[in-house]
Parts: sequence; structure tokens; C-alpha cells
Amino acid sequence: MEEEIYGIDKDHAHKRAIELIPEEFFWDCIDELAPFGSDEGDMALSEFRDWKKANPNLPTYECIKWTIESVGEMNISDYNEKILDRNLIKEQLEDDEFNDQQYIFTVDISVIATGFGQLIDEGKIDKSNKPLIQLAIDRQKNWAELAENWEYREEYIGNLNVLERALKEA
Repeated sequence: MEEEIYGIDKDHAHKRAIELIPEEFFWDCIDELAPFGSDEGDMALSEFRDWKKANPNLPTYECIKWTIESVGEMNISDYNEKILDRNLIKEQLEDDEFNDQQYIFTVDISVIATGFGQLIDEGKIDKSNKPLIQLAIDRQKNWAELAENWEYREEYIGNLNVLERALKEA
């Protein structure tokens, strides 16, 4: 029986993932600023692996679609360039009724973790997934820039820049 891998684990990662992202933050399972360090990112990686086992012949795009639709409670077609609008994000941050932690952070980090989960396990990111992952990275950058007085802003944006570079190279 094959050993079940849980969480982010550099020792079991595909060598291409290690080559593309040697930065230690990426492999940290407790760094909240890392893709898999938050509970949301860890859960997304676990759910991606479960989904992949249950759907070995489906394209991983279907998993990202499922993630956006279930976590974001939105249609995949609504996860588009409009979500990057800085005025919209600012309004959402200022709206006490809008849960930006769920509908911005959790959705985006789940997309990022799902997409990079494929890189960790398979050494690639399917081309069809890249635009959605890029949207998530871009919105996270905008969200971080608009989050006033957040002391980790620069570090987080730096981490997102590393992911963006790796996404282009994957």
C-alpha cells in the first residue's frame, strides 16, 4: 500500500517543484503567509489530493472550478478580471457585512494551493489552470495592498511574486 502523504512535504515533492520554488517559505506548513501554512491552504491541498484520487482521469481544471464554486459560493464564470477591481475590493473591505476573509482570502488561497498542489505532486501546472491561479495571486496582491496597517504586507506580496514567477515557469 502506498504511503499517504499529508500536507506540504519537500521530501516527497516532485523535483520540478523544488527546482522552481526553492524558497523555504513555500515549504513551510505553519507560515500563515505561505500557500500551505494557513488552515485554508492546508485544507485545499488535502482536498486536491482527495479529489485527484477520486477523479484520476478528469482535468485538474475541474477541481479548481469545484473549489471556486464551493468555497466562493459563486459561478466559475464570475471568477474573472472583475474581481481584481481595486475599488470593488476596497468596498468589500469596508463593508462590515462582507466576509473578505472567506470570499477573498479563503477562495484565492484555495485556488493557489490547489494549483500549486499539482506542481508539488506532479511537477506541472496544467495550462488551463494558470489564468485562474494568476487571478488569485493578483487579487491577493490587491487585497494585501489595500489592507491598511498590515505589518506583513510586503513579505506577503514578496511571497506572491515568487509564486507568480513559478507559475510562469511551470
